[in-house]
Amino acid sequence: MPSPRELPIVAIVGRPNVGKSTLFNRYARTRRALVANHPGITRDRIAEEVEVEGRSVLLVDTAGLDPAADAGLPAAIQAQAHAALEEADAILFLVDGRAGRLPADEALARLLHRAPQPVSLLVNKLDLVQHDSELADFFSLGFERCHPVSAEHGRGAWDAFETLVALLPAGGEPAPAAETGVRVAVVGRPNAGKSSLVNRLCGAQRVVVSDVPGTTRDAVDTRIERDGQVFTLVDTAGLRRSGRRDRTAERGSALMTVRSLERADVALIVVDGQDGATDQDARICALAFERGCACVILANKWDLVAADASERGQRVREELDRTLRFAGHAPVIQVSAKTGSGVQRIFPLVEKVSRAGELRIPTAELNRWLERTVARHEPAMAQRGTRKKPVKFLYATQVGVRPPSFTFFCNAPNEIQDSYKRFLENRLREEYDLQGTPLRLFLRARRRD
Repeated sequence: MPSPRELPIVAIVGRPNVGKSTLFNRYARTRRALVANHPGITRDRIAEEVEVEGRSVLLVDTAGLDPAADAGLPAAIQAQAHAALEEADAILFLVDGRAGRLPADEALARLLHRAPQPVSLLVNKLDLVQHDSELADFFSLGFERCHPVSAEHGRGAWDAFETLVALLPAGGEPAPAAETGVRVAVVGRPNAGKSSLVNRLCGAQRVVVSDVPGTTRDAVDTRIERDGQVFTLVDTAGLRRSGRRDRTAERGSALMTVRSLERADVALIVVDGQDGATDQDARICALAFERGCACVILANKWDLVAADASERGQRVREELDRTLRFAGHAPVIQVSAKTGSGVQRIFPLVEKVSRAGELRIPTAELNRWLERTVARHEPAMAQRGTRKKPVKFLYATQVGVRPPSFTFFCNAPNEIQDSYKRFLENRLREEYDLQGTPLRLFLRARRRD
């Protein structure tokens, strides 16, 4: 997988439910990967840069390796795990010490003995020293480095990791910090085509794709470069309505999607063009705006809509405008992740709305704009008992970006109607071409020093 600094890659592999994601989170010092008490939670490759003894490596969590998976979604998941295995420079082979040596462990051991990379065997769930007797059962797997560890409690985990990283060839001078670029979260309802779209944008099968709704569970980062601009695409789990999330893994996936939005600069809101915009699509779009993300709305599967009839396409467009009318400033494009139609328009729009989200307006210029705008349309008079008093704006200043945030000082902030705040917002967008980004407008009373 692409690495911004060409870091050595260390992959954690093993059969399902041996604790790979728990160990990954231990090393990454964050709950980056989902963890649950049943197998099959991890489906895509998840990577995190980790520092070990002053040296940075790219740690990759993988799905549980299952030689029996030969078709459908299980086979797609296994393809991702094997891809991580081939790209790795070193391998942490994790087994379950409580369960003992199983035939699946032996099959994986035979596979890893043929690998050219250094491999360390980690026997997990040996929480106490008195449990180390279980280690003897795994010596027959034939690995020189065999460590008792507890991913849950941390016992022995870092010693094993450091021993393996020490075997990697020494690197040259540290590379400069990578350009972070634009973080783009791909969000939407289940089965709207988010993972297919990410693969299309990457030009490779980077994430697992299946017709089964809910295939993606973790938030998966992929760094790519287009025309000199760096983008980090984050494929996220589909968001159902909260009342329909009936499993722990699905609730955890929803939380990680929200966290991805909080870290993103731009959100691609993927709508299933066949279904049209739904109330849940509106909720997802509103969630992105609340988190301060600039947005581009993608009506996916447009090849199927266009194949029906021209009236169908017009009806879907009208439905999008009606359901997402609060996001009228966000650009909407029709795409097909399957055929690639319209996809070439995505990155230029992402750059445009990203620039809008980080725009800074000098205070003097902002106040000249405010004077012109208020002169064009003054706010309604403030009611003070039986008398009416003019509302006067004193000055304005920008207080933040991502999203652009402005504070307006006036003599009667509580008397300004919401319709006038919308007027100010619309004129700001019009004047500075603030397409796609949310705005924050705050009204404050005159300051008395």
